[in-house]
Amino acid sequence: MRLLYSLLWWLALPLVLGRLWWRGRREPGYRQHLGERLGFYGPKPGPDRQLKRTIMVHAVSVGETRAAEPLVEALLREWPACRILLTHMTPTGRATGKALFGKHGDRVVQSFLPYDTGFMVGRFLRHFEPSICILMETEVWPNLVAVCDRYEVPVALVNARLSERSLRRGKQFGGLMMEAARGITLAAAQTEADAARIASLGAPEVAVTGSIKFDVVPPESALQAGAMLRSRFVERPVLLCASTREGEEALILDAWRALAADLANKPPGMLLLLVPRHPQRFDEVARMVEERGLSLARRSALPERVDADVLLGDSMGEMFAYYAACDCAFIGGSLMPLGGQNLIEACAVGKPVLVGEHTFNFLQATDEAVGAGAALRVPDAGALMSEAARLLGDGAARARMGEQALAFAGRHRGATARTVELLRQLIA
Repeated sequence: MRLLYSLLWWLALPLVLGRLWWRGRREPGYRQHLGERLGFYGPKPGPDRQLKRTIMVHAVSVGETRAAEPLVEALLREWPACRILLTHMTPTGRATGKALFGKHGDRVVQSFLPYDTGFMVGRFLRHFEPSICILMETEVWPNLVAVCDRYEVPVALVNARLSERSLRRGKQFGGLMMEAARGITLAAAQTEADAARIASLGAPEVAVTGSIKFDVVPPESALQAGAMLRSRFVERPVLLCASTREGEEALILDAWRALAADLANKPPGMLLLLVPRHPQRFDEVARMVEERGLSLARRSALPERVDADVLLGDSMGEMFAYYAACDCAFIGGSLMPLGGQNLIEACAVGKPVLVGEHTFNFLQATDEAVGAGAALRVPDAGALMSEAARLLGDGAARARMGEQALAFAGRHRGATARTVELLRQLIA
């Protein structure tokens, strides 16, 4: 199965590179560092007497990179003679890593992970010589795991999650994914359900550590940036729709227009702060706003006073600032069957949270937040706007949900420390 998988990778490579080049039209980062994606690098780094080992952490994109922040910081503290090799698959993930960890200088090195062929992965491992390969959340690549085993590099899957849908998909590939699961030395799962599903694929050692995302602390600089944004809104009540995905913005904007016509229920001056998950869609979403006759302002050209109907959050790395600037937050990816996004950051800033019905990628955290009174589920965009209008018009209800959100986030901290303790057996 793995030979067939590798052959398919080689056959698909021209299409993969073509798609990469095509995406680079709107996001130039996809056309940079192409050699790294194929396993080709510059001169091999010379030995450093102070940095005696390299710990690889693979965080595929923005969400995983931000989630990895507490773990990377803990690894740097616990092993002061280590270098972190932080790998990604998207340029936005790489940019986020640079923003978060650039302060550490040569102790954090970044690279794209090569495509999953034995040849490319082998070149990658020989070049960087990591002493351990740490994969974040769901990023299990069969050839990467197999080649790590060949080079005696232990593989740890941390902050691991596996939905029922992903488990069914994995079992469709039978031996391929089960071989990869058996090659994982250690899996640190977010929940008992995740652990059971990962173990059912054949992973030999699975523990439950909780979600590292609860250990992400809002930076003071982000809270200050949020306060600056808030000052531009004057006294307007603000609904943030965060990390929205394709198809959701149209639903949200149509519901927003319907609410605007309902003067009896719309809070005066209500502002919609809309932040698409993928930066290549910023201009597309801006056109959608204008096509509906709504006035638009953009974060990248922020006026002194935001009087527009919609403020487009067309910036990277400011999600904590957006949460700090809003009165309540809807978490995207959940109005449509896309699995939802992480609501923990909004809770950590103490904001009431709204989510749709489709949260299977973060099911337990979302269900627990709803049960704790920190979040509310809504069936559709119309209900989203109705609940948002209700909350924005009821300061006591908002304050109560915000307090429950902070308490919910605080109760679940500690996963980073538990994960580091598990990793000690693999980091000599």
